[in-house]
Amino acid sequence: MFAVYAARIDRDQPLSGLELGERPAPEARPGWSTVTVKAASLNHHDLWSLRGVGLAEDKLPMILGCDAAGVDEDGNEVVLHSVIGQSGHGVGPKEPRSILTERYQGTFAEQVSVPTWNILPKPKELSFEEAACLPTAWLTAYRMLFTNAGVRPGDSVLVQGAGGGVATAAIVLGKAAGLRVFATSRDEAKRKRAVELGAVEALESGARLPQRVDAVIETVGAATWSHSVKSLKPGGTLVISGATSGDRPSHAELTRIFFLELKVVGSTMGTKDELEDLLAFCAATGVRPVIDEVMPMDRAREGFERLASGEQFGKVVLTNP
Repeated sequence: MFAVYAARIDRDQPLSGLELGERPAPEARPGWSTVTVKAASLNHHDLWSLRGVGLAEDKLPMILGCDAAGVDEDGNEVVLHSVIGQSGHGVGPKEPRSILTERYQGTFAEQVSVPTWNILPKPKELSFEEAACLPTAWLTAYRMLFTNAGVRPGDSVLVQGAGGGVATAAIVLGKAAGLRVFATSRDEAKRKRAVELGAVEALESGARLPQRVDAVIETVGAATWSHSVKSLKPGGTLVISGATSGDRPSHAELTRIFFLELKVVGSTMGTKDELEDLLAFCAATGVRPVIDEVMPMDRAREGFERLASGEQFGKVVLTNP
């Protein structure tokens, strides 16, 4: 079957290890189901995999892709939860949690196999392309906001790095949930889009906010860390799920963190129950993922290049006929 896969690890030029071509179709195994992929979306996780982060050399070649929506063996339209080993279903009870493409072949292919427990019904209100955006970036944002930041309607939130998948999701979800959302970006066009999506104000990266906020959604890392900490109210919460600019900020702001009793919470992906809630939330409210571009699977290299350049606003989606 046709697939998009990591053939080599290159930490400096990750796209040099990206290959498009034929790979073996999934084999049947007890407790697992094979899904025919209709749409799959890119995440920064895919770029990190090509750099060898979370993907060992002995697992190569590895089909990339965490997110997918498609049709199961019984003809049902479905969405995949891409965290494997979280429940023990389909794997050994002691297997550590992993994300698709760390241990198991991913979704950038004609078919993908996952534990049957990881398959959820796709709401009829969502297209395959929309549903394929939700299981990683949008689920991550949902958990960051509503589980780990613990914000309530009327609270204020800063979203760093508008334009990225998680950041865009956090703006849209925050607006829909009645939050006062501020956003930052180095790019003027992205700041404008953030306001159109529901941010009350979008500022240049590092700019002083009109007010301090209850929570910060942080995925950028080193470049914005100091600003994130300084933007919080006393007792506020900084939730971090990524560090695309690096994980070693020059100013950790430790004094401010302990003196103002700030909370720093790590967040990774989300649970199957949270994905089910997110799907229901989108179906009920009309909230839809922001899609930057949809392209056929055989143009995947263009999608990866767009993601790597940071030009995209929202999700890049790959589709099969």
